[in-house]
Amino acid sequence: MSHLMEQVLAEVNRLPEEEQDALASIFLREIESERRWAELFSRPESARLLSRLADEALGEVRAGRARKLDLNEL
Repeated sequence: MSHLMEQVLAEVNRLPEEEQDALASIFLREIESERRWAELFSRPESARLLSRLADEALGEVRAGRARKLDLNEL
């Protein structure tokens, strides 16, 4: 186990059980989400789809229909 994970777990152990369970649920959902993305991106059709989406995005930029994201507008 990494040193950082050991630090996290030490902090989590200090929390009430209800908060520990809430954090554990978040961690487990994130791990499952990462697994799903990895599985999706490993499929051959994903590379074609991502390439098509990138081409479309570049077309939008070239056509002047795209603008930089302003985080202050979110």
